Amino acid sequence: MELTVKKFDLEAGKRYTVIINEKDMLIERIYPGDRVTVKGPNSTLTAFVNATQRLVPKGTVGLYEEVVERTGLKDKEKAIVEYAPPPASVQSIQKKMKGIKLNKQEIFDIVHDVVEQNLSEAEIAAFLVAQQTVLMDMDETEALTRAMADYGEKAQYDKTTFTKHSIGGVPGDSKVSLINIPIVAAGGIFIPKTSSRSITSPSGTSDTMEVLANVEFTIEEIDQIAKKCNAALVWGGSLNMAPADDLLIRVERPLKLDPLSQMLASIMSKQLANDVDFMLLDIPVGLGAKVETEKDAQAMASRFSELAERLGISLRTVLTYGGQPVGHAIGPALEARETLATLANNGPQSVTEKSIALSGVMFEMAGMVTRGQGSAMATELLTSGKADKKFREIIELQGGNPKVKIDDIPLGDKTFDIISNGNGYVTAVSNERICKIAHLAGAPKDKGAGIYLHKKVGYNAKKGDALFTIYAESEKKLDDAINYALKRPPHAVEGMIIEQL
Repeated sequence: MELTVKKFDLEAGKRYTVIINEKDMLIERIYPGDRVTVKGPNSTLTAFVNATQRLVPKGTVGLYEEVVERTGLKDKEKAIVEYAPPPASVQSIQKKMKGIKLNKQEIFDIVHDVVEQNLSEAEIAAFLVAQQTVLMDMDETEALTRAMADYGEKAQYDKTTFTKHSIGGVPGDSKVSLINIPIVAAGGIFIPKTSSRSITSPSGTSDTMEVLANVEFTIEEIDQIAKKCNAALVWGGSLNMAPADDLLIRVERPLKLDPLSQMLASIMSKQLANDVDFMLLDIPVGLGAKVETEKDAQAMASRFSELAERLGISLRTVLTYGGQPVGHAIGPALEARETLATLANNGPQSVTEKSIALSGVMFEMAGMVTRGQGSAMATELLTSGKADKKFREIIELQGGNPKVKIDDIPLGDKTFDIISNGNGYVTAVSNERICKIAHLAGAPKDKGAGIYLHKKVGYNAKKGDALFTIYAESEKKLDDAINYALKRPPHAVEGMIIEQL
């Protein structure tokens, strides 16, 4: 059908979308959510349809800026609009929902249509739900990983490339990379580390690093930075590496989906795209972590190892304690401060020990020391100040202030202490509740928001002691965080007597 263009000076944002009057749709038997082709002087594209009774009159099609730019259509011009059937990948998704194994081409087509935004959120959700309920075998997972890496930019480094990745899920863990990477870089390992922003935690590695320096660079710029100092700490989202991942996460997050095959593909596609040769995988284990038992962690590690071998990446996995937050600082600015303190040999023992242990394993993977000697090398690099010097070199190359001091980093000026109501020992700190409180306070979007834990598991708490301090940049967010913390306290404080019978 031929329709008159009405241009909207707005972006649809997620995918190509047009608006058609319900009367025109009825005539052509087009329904909301269907696809249509829109033909203009520059090109023809496929877009999703939204229905309206009043926004555009009969005989008119409303076009958002992205559609106008791509097709070359102008306001009041004529556009040819026709019904378009769903892409073949929709049939593949339906096939997977029935429990039928997909071949490589079918999976590549699905990822292509995700990247090109040819699939609706409902269709993407169906694909993710199928992964979680029907599951994918390793052939399918490998194909998904390679497809996600192929539909995006790729790095190519001249040196043997290392990385460290944590599956996350534990508040405070993001800062460990900011200590581990300078240690191993100071020891001679080449590690251009790409990281994500927060998905579920109060701060991702890139959120924390962004407090200290720029994290958005091109692949070429990262290569130049890493050549000068052996390392980089950047946000992978600015690189267009495995772009399907961000689009899939956008659907995963509100539905709280986390299929293992998608996690494997998400993590490993980015390593494949970043030309990684050696990878250390950290799986935190404990109550409230993503993986709560060693048995489940070992099963996950086995899947990662098989996939890494298929991809040609040398992988070593470590299981670490994830039953409570790492360190005391939770939130971008707070964790940046704790990073500087740890590199100055003044940080929490848990952060120092984890950073040293992971760095030590990487030195052993690189063949720089024999097994069991890596921690000694990492300790020397940290205690001597070489790691701190390397970190400040990275900060400077990424546009930050290499002379930054802890007190230079501002925190939210709205604070509140949550105190202990009795005497005893802290027997548990809920990762989930700590995350929720920090999010309500504004982290990670508000860099100065977060939590500082004064008491962790094993600490003695007296009545009236501050268990933790909430930081926020607005009174409203502080009040929200306080209300939640008082209703659902993350700390369990118990005396020696549990119960009288």
